[in-house]
Amino acid sequence: MIDKEKAALNPKKQWAKFICVLVLYLLFLFWVKSWWGLLVVPFIFDVYITKKIRWQWWKDSEGPVRFVMGWVDALVFALVAVYFINLFFFQNYVIPSSSLEKSLLTGDYLFVSKVSYGPRIPETPLTMPLTQHTLPVINTKSYISWPHWDYRRVKGLGKVQLNDIVVFNFPAGDTIMSEPAYQGNDYYYDAYTMGTNFLAQQNPNINLSAMNTLQQRAFFDKAYATGRAYIIRNAGTFGPLDWRPTDRRENYVKRCVGLPGQTLQIKNKVVYIDGKANKEPEKVQYTYFVNFNNIKAADLLGERFDELRKDLEISEEDVQSLSHLHGYDLSQGYVLNEAVLSYEGYMPLTKRAAAELKRQGLVKSMRPVTDKDIYSGLNYPLNGFTGWTRDNYGPVWIPAKGKSVTLTLENLPVYERCIKVYEGNDLQVKNGMIYINGKPANSYTFKMDYYWMMGDNRHNSADSRFWGFVPEDHVVGKPIFIWWSSDPDRKGFGGIRWHRLFNWVDNIK
Repeated sequence: MIDKEKAALNPKKQWAKFICVLVLYLLFLFWVKSWWGLLVVPFIFDVYITKKIRWQWWKDSEGPVRFVMGWVDALVFALVAVYFINLFFFQNYVIPSSSLEKSLLTGDYLFVSKVSYGPRIPETPLTMPLTQHTLPVINTKSYISWPHWDYRRVKGLGKVQLNDIVVFNFPAGDTIMSEPAYQGNDYYYDAYTMGTNFLAQQNPNINLSAMNTLQQRAFFDKAYATGRAYIIRNAGTFGPLDWRPTDRRENYVKRCVGLPGQTLQIKNKVVYIDGKANKEPEKVQYTYFVNFNNIKAADLLGERFDELRKDLEISEEDVQSLSHLHGYDLSQGYVLNEAVLSYEGYMPLTKRAAAELKRQGLVKSMRPVTDKDIYSGLNYPLNGFTGWTRDNYGPVWIPAKGKSVTLTLENLPVYERCIKVYEGNDLQVKNGMIYINGKPANSYTFKMDYYWMMGDNRHNSADSRFWGFVPEDHVVGKPIFIWWSSDPDRKGFGGIRWHRLFNWVDNIK
């Protein structure tokens, strides 16, 4: 009698389950605005009601088949669930380098929300869960390039705000050198640097400031072509050139210091937005030239200063950055540094750490590094001669969707990559005239919003000053909190940064 009652109740339970699942699924389809998903509804109906398809046929088997298929079923379900959650809701991200120190530290693990700015519909949907672009061990692509869908973002809880810390895909990561050792490099930066150095060696008397705009453009075009040709010729070292879709490029995390439509300028290290100084993060870090007071820098690795280093968050990487200033190569503009521990040298410090080192009498002298001390490399735009540096940059207007900019040969390098690469137009310069899609153009209206991203470790961060704007289709999500943090300089339980666990990223200013 009891079995019959249970049997009679089963259809009602199945219908209730079906209705709940169907409502949730339809709400999801409404959110992502993808009605192709309705094709799945008959299969959901079959799972709960008609049961015509034997979805778990292996349960009727005996022996190893049932055991193996049970594990396969669980694994497939887990991979699909992880893929779905990572794609639309959240993912884990680890801080791999010091570019955001001391706000976020190397070894911080972040819970990154996709819904804060709205998740992207995947451009490359066929990918292995828990991988970005490469399968471990075998070092092959973890995704299939086809099908490739156009960029579309689902409505989120808000938009990127000024001073938000943001995870995004590396904009200059579309072209890569496929050798694993060089995949993390900025191909464009390497190509321009190699080409520029080669041309400078061929003609030491090159003076870009004496050239007109067309001559400068011709020089940089030749420099890029020269560097690219060198990389291609040396495929045995760098690997063949390859391309990555937007959502498969490396994930970066920086602070947004410039929003669409704003004008940004950096003057003596201070970021100005529309003429007003932007508030610096509390733990912003700059490089200082430090002269220690009869204490070898190597002593900072000892027990005597271990607690001080821990309190001031001075990492071993900070200490190792100390190096002697041996001389200048004025023809190239480089400062030549030898990576040795010494009594004096360069060291990245927060203002608090610098003041404490002085207070405790550990240094004879200390001064902030300027542009004249260290050549920081080519700045964005790589193919333009602006005279800008990492500490004195701009002004530059940040493109906004639906807004137009007047184009000239002087400002074209700033916006060329946005127009040509990110928004897919054919852009050429012929006889001093700008042509977009074959038509003369003296202005351009942007199709996307763009952002300006910088690291809080201002003198040790590859950011927008070196590779330019971040398009909206590259934005991944917003870090919410630090769920784990381990100090790479310390092992075991002593390396766990307990005080950072479950700290809200929004509270890190």
